[in-house]
Amino acid sequence: MSSRILAVDTATEACSVALLCDGEIISRFAISPREHTQKVLPMVEEVLAQAGIKLNQLDALAFGRGPGSFTGVRIGVGIAQGLALGADLPMIGVSSLMTLAQGVYRTTNSSRVLVAIDARMSEIYCAQYQRDEQGFWVGEETEAVMLPADFKLKFTELEGQWSHAGTGWAAYPELLEGLSLSDSLITLPAAQDILPIAEQLWLAGKVTAVENVEPTYLRNEVTWKKLPGRE
Repeated sequence: MSSRILAVDTATEACSVALLCDGEIISRFAISPREHTQKVLPMVEEVLAQAGIKLNQLDALAFGRGPGSFTGVRIGVGIAQGLALGADLPMIGVSSLMTLAQGVYRTTNSSRVLVAIDARMSEIYCAQYQRDEQGFWVGEETEAVMLPADFKLKFTELEGQWSHAGTGWAAYPELLEGLSLSDSLITLPAAQDILPIAEQLWLAGKVTAVENVEPTYLRNEVTWKKLPGRE
């Protein structure tokens, strides 16, 4: 029996939901910076209804854990926790930066991606991801928040052909100076690109209990409160 996984992402300006069910993906995507809380649950209801299944028939609930907008990450994690808690589902957190890399692979087949998201405060969230022969993304340890100038120092010498993804490139055009990168249309993470990563983690047994879920902010001064009454 194939995996049944629901993915929710509100970590950036984009609000998206996607369902993997019996080998098929059903998805919804909207750019709505201030309407995530109004849009995400109706999207969940739509994809489940289209597939003809209920929340408690899923294997797991995946979510975009960040980095991204602080408010967006909190909304996404909180909604995902609520859904998973009500249906007694294990959870799978997927990096927003890795999700962007997967989007590039889906659309261009490129397996080497530099990711940069505008983090505001004149900084970027960034990472260097490569897809290995088994189809796993390698590079989570490179995720960081930094100044554009520091990014240029870190990533000026790259071997082979690389693509880029994220909002950071348009926000800070100087990032491209000295780099020869393939164009990519992927600027915002989408829940449909969470699903292949989440399925790999699900099949490997790498899931998280709802009370242990934590977002990824990359900025140390931000704190996260877990569900009330849970340790």
